[in-house]
Amino acid sequence: MATITSLGTGSGLDLEGLVTQLVASTRAPVENRLNFREAGLQSELSAFGALKGALSTFQDAIKDLASNTGFQARSSSSSNKDAFTVTATDTASTGNFNVNVTGLSAAHTLATPADDANYSFSSPNAVVGTGTLTFKFGTTAFTESPFAYTFTQNADKATQSITIDSTNNTLEGVKDAINDANIGVSASIVKDGDEYRLAFVSADTGAANSLQITVDDSGDTIDTDQSGLSRLAFHGNGANDYTHLKQTAAAADAALTINGIAISSASDTIADVIDGVTIDLVAVGTGTLSVSQDQSAATKAVDGFISAYNELIDTVNSLSSYDAENQQAGILLGDTTLRNITDQLRNVLRDPVEGLGGAYDSLANAGITTDANGKLVKDSTKFQKVLDNNFDSVAKLFSAIGTPTDNLIKFDSSTDASKIGTHAVNITTLATQGKYTGGAAVTGAPSSIVITAGSNDTFSVKVDGIQSATMTLTAGTYSGADLAKELQSRINGDSAMINNDVSVSVAFDAATNKLAVTSNRFGSASKIENITGTSIATLGLDSSDAGNSGDGVDVAGTIGGFAATGSGRFLTGIGDTSGIKIEVTGGSTGDRGDLVFSRGYADQLNSALTEILQTNDLIKLRTDGLDDRIEDINEQREALERRLIAQEQRLRSQFTALDTLVGQLNSTSSFLTQQLSSLQTSFKPNSN
Repeated sequence: MATITSLGTGSGLDLEGLVTQLVASTRAPVENRLNFREAGLQSELSAFGALKGALSTFQDAIKDLASNTGFQARSSSSSNKDAFTVTATDTASTGNFNVNVTGLSAAHTLATPADDANYSFSSPNAVVGTGTLTFKFGTTAFTESPFAYTFTQNADKATQSITIDSTNNTLEGVKDAINDANIGVSASIVKDGDEYRLAFVSADTGAANSLQITVDDSGDTIDTDQSGLSRLAFHGNGANDYTHLKQTAAAADAALTINGIAISSASDTIADVIDGVTIDLVAVGTGTLSVSQDQSAATKAVDGFISAYNELIDTVNSLSSYDAENQQAGILLGDTTLRNITDQLRNVLRDPVEGLGGAYDSLANAGITTDANGKLVKDSTKFQKVLDNNFDSVAKLFSAIGTPTDNLIKFDSSTDASKIGTHAVNITTLATQGKYTGGAAVTGAPSSIVITAGSNDTFSVKVDGIQSATMTLTAGTYSGADLAKELQSRINGDSAMINNDVSVSVAFDAATNKLAVTSNRFGSASKIENITGTSIATLGLDSSDAGNSGDGVDVAGTIGGFAATGSGRFLTGIGDTSGIKIEVTGGSTGDRGDLVFSRGYADQLNSALTEILQTNDLIKLRTDGLDDRIEDINEQREALERRLIAQEQRLRSQFTALDTLVGQLNSTSSFLTQQLSSLQTSFKPNSN
């Protein structure tokens, strides 16, 4: 506080100290009261902060259980890991399977011949030639002597072309051009004695992924001789041997049986035979593959739920308890907000799961009870019996789950708005794919379809709203089936299609000699349109003829009697079924049974916590009120300071007057003392 004047100089009294003490005596009781009140409010703020943190931590801990993630894990094992290993996803089918591995897959490998003057390269920088190398993938039947060659194209693999010019026409340049293009072929140079050999390996194993290499040799007019770039050809035409490269390893499928059923696979990794199971083949051998619901993961998830809930209760108890021995009360003892929150959570756990029914519709039935402190306790023996006898019931006890009675309908997801209950499912329209069928027969079909370079070899199409570049079909004579594979390979290999995850299937109808192009997507966004190019007359495809085109349609129907929203094969409910999303994978229109939807404890608690922490934010309402009260205390402090300043000014004014008066009196006293002393000296008798 600013000093108005220096007191006491006139009177000699400690008036400065007196003013300070008087102001301090006024300040102390008020300031102590405000500090005490603020400390209490700050303690409440900290307590609510701790409560909110505990609630948020608990919500984070139960989210996986609420969405059923914690119960979807599968455990898998192989009795003979030297022959095969196994992994399983959350959707894997459970059971035991006998596996017999009889052969592993192999990649097609080609190389320039050794000890042949036409193919002798003395260094990696030796010139090969210029032109275009075109790679196709498919199934090759090949013997060198006597020569026999047939090739059936794999329509699922795109045809790829590499340009070789003066900048990359060496052995090293060809190798780098192929590897840099990332077309599914690996090239390498191998030193064999004094020679260098160029080798090609298909990036994918399997019989249908062998290589066919054709050459457009710009060095001469012959693309099949033993000079220039033509030396890298590997293909055949009847009795003519154009396999200038040597086959050093044939492509092969892996072979095995599962429960006696013969399986072949292009890869040693087999992921599409047993639903949700991936088998990695290691060597020839037999063993048993086992897949089961992962009880340890489920137990860990439930134990995590119990632990997280009990930690929350520990926080609640510490904030609201009373220690009678030490007469210490929790900061939030008797607080209505805390009591309301804990009552909401405890009420969720108290009641059975609505809509679940059966023997396991409550925590107690699964061996989980509440002790005297409000904490959860698990009877491990009883809980394990439930896992052994009815694993799915444990998941339903905790999660939001819809169970369709139709096995071609899959429950996908729900929201907080989804209502518990049994909801009838009725399908009025099944999802379809966009398709274009040729309006005319393919010229030359079924077996003499001629594609000529520069004449009728270009083609472009728009699929699902994505426009392809102009594609060039490989010149040659095709059967209808082979031409369909060529078209599919070209379209699916287009960069725009790949970048947008768009693909098609192309089929040839031998009865009508017509081609059909079908989008692999379902729903109204699935379309085949804008087919153009020099080849369309030959192919019988003309997208201007709308009568041959059919856009895909979305699934349509009702869930719980409410018209649902369709997108592709997915239906999303409204009304009481709002947020319930199902996938209709097949079947027929009409009544498709029921979807039984229930909300387990973790889901209910998650919803309650969302309401507490976000929707209504009960804690924020309290902390905002506490902040307002603390701000009011700060305003009272400011008012106190203003009063004390006024008081000090008043005291200083009063004591200044007093100091002045006393100083005057002291001055008068001194004067009189001096005068009296002088008089005494004047009237003193003379000793003589």
